[in-house]
Amino acid sequence: MTYNFDQIIDRSSSNSVKYDIRQAYFGNKNVIPLWVADMDFATPECIRKAILKRANHEIYGYSIKPDSYFTSIQNWLKTQHNWSIPKTSIDFSPGVVPGLVFSILALTNPGDKIIVQTPVYFPFFISIEGNNREMLVNPLKEKNGYYEMDFEDLKSKIDSRTKMILLSSPHNPVGRVWKKEELEELIEICVKNDIIIASDEIHADLVFKPHKHIPLASLSEKAKQQTITFMAPSKTFNMAGLSSSFVIIENEEYHKKYRALVESYHLTNGNLFGTVGTEAAYSHGAKWLSQMLSYTEKNIDFVSDYFAKHIPQIFFYKPEGTYLLWINFKALKMTDAQLKEFLVHRAEIGLNQGIVFGENGTGYMRMNVACPRSLLEKALNQLKAAIDRLDLQLS
Repeated sequence: MTYNFDQIIDRSSSNSVKYDIRQAYFGNKNVIPLWVADMDFATPECIRKAILKRANHEIYGYSIKPDSYFTSIQNWLKTQHNWSIPKTSIDFSPGVVPGLVFSILALTNPGDKIIVQTPVYFPFFISIEGNNREMLVNPLKEKNGYYEMDFEDLKSKIDSRTKMILLSSPHNPVGRVWKKEELEELIEICVKNDIIIASDEIHADLVFKPHKHIPLASLSEKAKQQTITFMAPSKTFNMAGLSSSFVIIENEEYHKKYRALVESYHLTNGNLFGTVGTEAAYSHGAKWLSQMLSYTEKNIDFVSDYFAKHIPQIFFYKPEGTYLLWINFKALKMTDAQLKEFLVHRAEIGLNQGIVFGENGTGYMRMNVACPRSLLEKALNQLKAAIDRLDLQLS
């Protein structure tokens, strides 16, 4: 079956965060929204059919997760990532960020330090500081748009109060897919200093060849015992509204504490349709994913070629994973506030401000390209026209 990713789907008035709060968030209801990290592609038919089938039952009562749910996760991880895990290591989380918060509350204490590697997904910050922990910033090293972990800086900042690191893998927003050697060095540092690794791997399936996502916990027994892994089908299959995340914890002590915390908040049941959707996605979604990745990579190349031809002062390093572009706008010589104003009200496109991902995100914007190419082309044409007008004003 060939899927149509060029289809324009009207998402307005569907209670979509991406579309229906444009006026409130940007102050301009007409911006082309390329910000929130969900796709403008139809959720795979196998998921929609499974949900509709279950929805036809007359009762939506309390539900359990069947063995087939766990088996679908195990099979997917083995097939896609060569990672074999026991059923007992899988637990529920209403979302990756709530799961990170649960791990912080369960496994660290107020006043403990937790590491982030900026620029990074900004909910990490409130997850730490909003729960009376101290954020320890270990900025990534950047050279010509390519980012690497700064292990020397990390080692120099760790002290006895440093208890956890929140890892983004693949990395949001810079698009790195961490290499085996990088992950192994991180593991060695964390094992030596007894630092728990809470690994956000929600973009694990969104990786472009020849790159390959490596689940951190799959690398060794040490890694398995030091790591809590958070995953979900939500980014992969465009089902973020279904509360379908899960956590993999093979360290029995960590798992016991995590589970006790989640149970104390009575959050273990999850969403009936999230369970159904997850099983359908992981059982039948592989072909859709392959075609979606091909289409999205062509979108990335389209933006890259467009910038090179029409707006060469703006550029990005092609992401190894995710459908997010980390775009350098510094040549426009604007402050972050001016850049946002320019993009929203002159170009009428809605992007995520780089500065919210950390201080080293200044001058950058994050663009979501998981959308029909015609929408992307329209946005780029509006951006070019706005910059052309700006150049005329300055000349």
